[in-house]
Amino acid sequence: MALSISRRIVRSFGSLSALGFRKFPTVAGRSFQASGQNNILNLSGRIVGDNLLHAECFSFSKGGPSFLGFRRFSTTILTPDSNGGAFPSDLLSSKTVLTPERTIGLYEDLVVPVTNFHNEDHGLMVLAGDVFDVPIRKDIIHRVVLWQLAKRQQGTHSTKTISEVSGTGRKPWQQKGLGRARHGSLRGPQFRGGATMHGPKPRSHAFKLNKKVRRLGLKIALSARAAEGKYYLTEQLLVFEDLEVPTHKTKNIVNYVNQMENTKKLLLVDGGPINEKLKLAIQNLHYVNVLPSIGLNVYSILQHDTLVMSRDAVNRIVERMHTPINR
Repeated sequence: MALSISRRIVRSFGSLSALGFRKFPTVAGRSFQASGQNNILNLSGRIVGDNLLHAECFSFSKGGPSFLGFRRFSTTILTPDSNGGAFPSDLLSSKTVLTPERTIGLYEDLVVPVTNFHNEDHGLMVLAGDVFDVPIRKDIIHRVVLWQLAKRQQGTHSTKTISEVSGTGRKPWQQKGLGRARHGSLRGPQFRGGATMHGPKPRSHAFKLNKKVRRLGLKIALSARAAEGKYYLTEQLLVFEDLEVPTHKTKNIVNYVNQMENTKKLLLVDGGPINEKLKLAIQNLHYVNVLPSIGLNVYSILQHDTLVMSRDAVNRIVERMHTPINR
């Protein structure tokens, strides 16, 4: 079908191929009409028949040459029945589709499979990008780990001062006349069994760290575990439907861990209270630990190379990360 546009209007827009636009497709049953006021072209067309495609062409001018735009909207869904019972052969490919590598730290939601100890399929789960895909910052991790270690330090070290050490208070010898150094007590730090000057006393080693920094540290640790599967070709972050075990036998947990590749230390995180059977099953394994979601911390995540979280634990962690910080 011919396109009825005057040559004067076409020359005013210039060459469409020079602008990088393709030729407009021919539309059955309709002809394009142009109105050339202020060198603005308005074109619209619709494919007649199955009404599969709506094509709209528009242009606008802003202080210079006009620009053309073309939009197409698909209004139907391709099904096997819509093409004689089979999909078109040109839409099918026998080649392996390669997924482009994901860039870490773009706050993109992650889709991970959900399994259990028996490696059964329980569907998929979407991990929030603002919790499991944040930029990795070693300085934040360093600050949070120092804060954790300092806070959990007992600080019960103590030494005795000169008033606390056991000994006599008599002056050992006279002040003058003997040619010896002057002393007033044998409990001083220069004598054997004497006091310690400026020694440690019981105190707290904790220091203040902002809540935003602590929360960001946990997000970075979770993001690092989720991203390590890309580099080490193994899933460092696993999501289970639940952490239920059939019995309290330790050999079952040992068999489950042996099935996991490149796993030396395993951290299990459940949403609520820990199951008693699971506690009994792992209490003799030094390389398997379990925590509730409220106790998940950066230092524990870094100590274990594989993190296993239940679906309930993931939901609670995301809810906690999204809760506003009270000031």
